[in-house]
Amino acid sequence: MTTRLHLVVDGPATAPVLLLGSSLGTAAAMWEPQVPALAERFRVIRYDHLGHGRSAVPPGPYTLDLLGRELLRTLDDLDVPWVHYAGLSLGGMVGMWLAAHAPDRVRRLALLCTSASLGPPEQWRERAATVLADGLPAIADAVVARWFTPAFAAARPEVVATYRAMLTATSSAGYAACCAAIAAMDLRPDLGRIAAPTLVIAGSDDPATPVAHAHRIVERIPGARLVVLDAAAHLANVERPEQVRRLLLEHFDEERGDR
Repeated sequence: MTTRLHLVVDGPATAPVLLLGSSLGTAAAMWEPQVPALAERFRVIRYDHLGHGRSAVPPGPYTLDLLGRELLRTLDDLDVPWVHYAGLSLGGMVGMWLAAHAPDRVRRLALLCTSASLGPPEQWRERAATVLADGLPAIADAVVARWFTPAFAAARPEVVATYRAMLTATSSAGYAACCAAIAAMDLRPDLGRIAAPTLVIAGSDDPATPVAHAHRIVERIPGARLVVLDAAAHLANVERPEQVRRLLLEHFDEERGDR
């Protein structure tokens, strides 16, 4: 079996599958704070988006439809009929697409620090052009400053350095191609079709996808609920690892009572 997406798999082979999608500019390692606990109860599959980490970097620009269909093909290749899904930022956007367009494949959904429409498109096209011209180091400091609150960055500079290195190791072409997908994205008309029980998590201090974006998602997905984490910016799973771990375990463990 060959796939264009790089996968990292943890947990019992017979457990329910929990698929984890990471943010723009990160890879599967973004989820390290949560994986040990999640893998005790789930078959955790982390993937790198196209153009990211160790996944293939086909020519861009990409669309959200392409990213979502690539993930469906991968699940078909793995013979996985359905998953629980948690995604942060770009990973959350792909998760919304998946739950809306292939509802039979997503049992429960968690969306972290994400948006259904993240304009204006011009800012994403400009960012893509900068990265293609000057490389990811040209935007790294500005991006990482939005990932973590100043207090966390001051207290944990080694963590910030690790995630900055993850960003700058990303393919410039792949990053720019995913910027194009975000620029063209508008999932708002699709949200009402999502039937999976949905948890939305936002960071109170997230400048990239502010809490208002989470409210707009919750308003459109039937039955969705929102949790706002205090003193958390965009990579809330890194800044508030215990809280995110607990929320995900509680949300996905509710599957036991769904049948």
